[in-house]
Amino acid sequence: MTASSTSRAAWTMLLVLISGFALSQAFRTAAAIMATPLQQTFGLTPQQLGLFAGAFHFAFGALQLFMGMGIDMYGVRRTVLAVFPLAIVGALVTASADSYGVLLLGQALTGIGCAPAFLVCTVFIARSFPASRYASVNGAALGIGSVGLLLTGTPLAWVIEAWGWRSGYVALAACAGLAWLAILLLVREELPAMPGGRPSVMGALRGYGELFRLPHTLGIIGLAVFTYASFLSLRGLWLGPALIDRYGFSLVQTGNVAIAVSVLGMVGPPLFGRLDPGDRTRRRWILGFTIACAVIFALMALPVPAAVEVGLSLAIGIISGYMVMQYADVRASYPTHMTGRAMAVFTMAMFLGVALMQWLTGLAASAATVLGIETYMAVFGTIAFFLLLGTLLFRFLPGPHGVVAEAAQSTP
Repeated sequence: MTASSTSRAAWTMLLVLISGFALSQAFRTAAAIMATPLQQTFGLTPQQLGLFAGAFHFAFGALQLFMGMGIDMYGVRRTVLAVFPLAIVGALVTASADSYGVLLLGQALTGIGCAPAFLVCTVFIARSFPASRYASVNGAALGIGSVGLLLTGTPLAWVIEAWGWRSGYVALAACAGLAWLAILLLVREELPAMPGGRPSVMGALRGYGELFRLPHTLGIIGLAVFTYASFLSLRGLWLGPALIDRYGFSLVQTGNVAIAVSVLGMVGPPLFGRLDPGDRTRRRWILGFTIACAVIFALMALPVPAAVEVGLSLAIGIISGYMVMQYADVRASYPTHMTGRAMAVFTMAMFLGVALMQWLTGLAASAATVLGIETYMAVFGTIAFFLLLGTLLFRFLPGPHGVVAEAAQSTP
């Protein structure tokens, strides 16, 4: 087989794996469009709504370490085929929910099912493409996978207005079933050889212990917890309620804005993947763009006109693409034999961070009502605060050795 045909085969299988990631993106952002119908059906408070959205990410993030172990022991294909059906079951449970508790159960099952969705893509890229292309291919994967965000914009709003919110989850379950079938039929893999054979469960857990003993892991996790969480808390939860409650947008108008934010969210990762400046200065870029996002959220907290709020939301959509550089930073910060585990820990931190931020912003919204503060001033102000906290942790906790550490130490 020639190099070009091998590359085509790798891209074909990667695109099929990305289809599962795209559905994961759709499930995790559905709450932004579902929020108002769910509040009307179940009488949810802002705190309950935040917990509902966060349940997916708690389940998703908590399983990352085990997904990493599964990939090391059984491979990408077997892991995703075994776990992803739970996403379909979870969506159907949510669609049939008659109480808030069942809603949470459905979200949790869906989060577990989607847990390997992006991790299998990152590991497949690391194993199937040259290291020099990692940032650009990973950025492209993030961008293509963000097609799932488009599903939970105007199309999902149309489905909800025509047939109700339950039909939206049934439609997502059907799409997830098609993605699983495509992975079954089209993805093939040869597991890489490992000295001493496949790791045992205890051996894999000890490997994670080795990772956490490295001092720079805390700084990487400290930022990871808040960056993607800021984008998903906007696009996946508060964008819809803010536009509807603050400015009187209809559900379809809100869906149109969500589509625009999603399109920019698709463009951002591949753009920043190509702009990646390399190990020496990448950390400065990451810090600078994180601060820029914090400033934008601080502006969104203010009582600005609707057009300005929409414009700021669009700005978050495109600028958040810089987060793909965090993946490249993780790859550069650990030796090759730790890359898979490092990616699993990083992904776990990101999505537990999403769950945490969605829950905390729900608490902030509820507290704002009691204190007489405008709800979305509290929500967006909370997101800005946590982004600045992550920036401080990333900047001042120990950095990795070598050129990355030099870049961190020289950051103004």
